[in-house]
Amino acid sequence: MNNRFDSRLSDTDDYKREMLIQKIEHAVSLMKLPELEALAYDMFTKGYLEDY
Repeated sequence: MNNRFDSRLSDTDDYKREMLIQKIEHAVSLMKLPELEALAYDMFTKGYLEDY
């Protein structure tokens, strides 16, 4: 059972997560193809992407 404080922490975490996703999406949208390829390769080798 969650109390009000736990619920607020979860809301704050959700908000922080959404803000980070927005910042990452913006940064990725500005990258050139070689940078995107390097990022994709790094994410693939770390298991974040299944197919490269």
